[in-house]
Amino acid sequence: MKSIIVNAYGGPEVLKLKNTEKPTPKSNEVLIKIQATSVTRASTMMRTGTPYFGRLFTGISKPKVKTPGTDLAGIVEAIGAEVTNFQVGEKVIAATDLKCGAYAEYICMSENEMIVHQPENISAEEATGIVDGGSTAIAFLTEQVTIKAGDKVLINGASGSIGSAAIQLAKEFGAEVTAVCSGKNSSLVKELGADQVLDYTKNELANNSEQFDVIFDTVGKLSFRKAKKNLSVKGVYLTPVMEFPTLMHMLFINPFSKKKLKFAATGLRKQDQRMRDLLKITDLLANNKLKTVIDKVYTLEQIQDAHKYVDAGHKRGNVIIKVA
Repeated sequence: MKSIIVNAYGGPEVLKLKNTEKPTPKSNEVLIKIQATSVTRASTMMRTGTPYFGRLFTGISKPKVKTPGTDLAGIVEAIGAEVTNFQVGEKVIAATDLKCGAYAEYICMSENEMIVHQPENISAEEATGIVDGGSTAIAFLTEQVTIKAGDKVLINGASGSIGSAAIQLAKEFGAEVTAVCSGKNSSLVKELGADQVLDYTKNELANNSEQFDVIFDTVGKLSFRKAKKNLSVKGVYLTPVMEFPTLMHMLFINPFSKKKLKFAATGLRKQDQRMRDLLKITDLLANNKLKTVIDKVYTLEQIQDAHKYVDAGHKRGNVIIKVA
């Protein structure tokens, strides 16, 4: 089978297409024929090994796992003798997290890992596209804060994979949503439900004095220092990006401030928490209450081009790798 193999940290050129042995499922495993996977910002950070503290999980000097890719959609091709939750021919969505392995034609996973049935009303590309952004967004908007109807929520990086999911989820929870993105993506975020749009290329947020109950900086480019003026008295700033100033603020300022900064590494939580989020995302998809924004679709052979595009930092929603 075809797989993407990496032997070192670096740019997109470290991603090599190789022929590898097709896996055989153990008694408690399912063999999935992968139809689609995605390239996320997390994917590119794992490829480069940055930030460096992340190498404690991915490998100090080189990647511990040879085949990258953390989410997928596919079809169950074979099952082990003890498998009861899945049948051959069923469509599934899966998250492999730090075990990776999704940049390949096939993968074996335990039936007790992060695998759920794919709703019939969405494609494989839509299914895998929502896994990372949707799961990250719902974790922040349900565990780090409790959004009430009428709360004012600002989402920075609103047109990205996390941001596009966060808009829809915040609206589902009854919030009034302000999206921050470039002007060219204004119509997209409005279609997703944003009540107001601020163009960061025109510094519209910097010149805005409106107060928000929650500011979700999905891309880590706003900073708490800049966002603080727009937080309500007991407002919360959320970020999935850990940087040194963020850590210092959480340790030494948060305990004494009414305005809070909260960070979470959502992919490192317990499996039952992550599975709950994935099931909720799947339910919203099945009921047409959440949709996946797809920017570009590449083939497995074009994996380097896909990573170069994501590295550029201007993707709208999700970048998909069509495997089968």
